[in-house]
Amino acid sequence: MANEELKQKVVDELKKKSSSKTKFYFNDLAKIMDEKPRAAKKVVNEMVSEGMLSFWSSGSTTMYTLPGMGKQAGAEGEGGDKEE
Repeated sequence: MANEELKQKVVDELKKKSSSKTKFYFNDLAKIMDEKPRAAKKVVNEMVSEGMLSFWSSGSTTMYTLPGMGKQAGAEGEGGDKEE
């Protein structure tokens, strides 16, 4: 399957699941693509560089999300200066 088809397949599947889950592990994306990890990683990296996906990291875990989805999208400045 061509990379563009894989990218569209991932986006469609994540949009379907977005009502219940907004962040996905790399293994979830590899399963959606039905590709081996090395090939899937290449496609996921392309999607991140093109802005189709964004990644979120807790420091120990990296997850992927569609840009603008989930709680993190509106809270980029969280944990900051507001101590009232």
